[in-house]
Amino acid sequence: MIEGVQRRATKLVTGMKELSYNDRLKQLGLQHLEGRRMRSDLIETFKIVNRKYDINPELFLQLDEGDRRGHDHKLFKKRFRLNVRKYAFLNRVIDNWNLLSASCVNCSTINTFKKQIYRLNLNQKL
Repeated sequence: MIEGVQRRATKLVTGMKELSYNDRLKQLGLQHLEGRRMRSDLIETFKIVNRKYDINPELFLQLDEGDRRGHDHKLFKKRFRLNVRKYAFLNRVIDNWNLLSASCVNCSTINTFKKQIYRLNLNQKL
């Protein structure tokens, strides 16, 4: 629903009405709201995993103990029956976090992580 608001608002800009939604976003330098949400979720997860907040990450996240390919910070995704828990922040972000490359996840600062994330095209699925 919120994406529809952005879709309509971009049509109000002069000379943009005849362009497709993706072209309007490109011209205006914007992203899809889903991509922006995914980016901010990944940044918050990076902060939690790297203890940038004064909280214990083990309260929220559980590292995946399996020896799988990729990086060492893979997270375990719990299964939930209720939609409230299924679509909560942590469950929503784990799949995308686990798809990131090791160089991206092992960044030393938040700004370098943001640059790595920016290089990914978040308008497409990771």
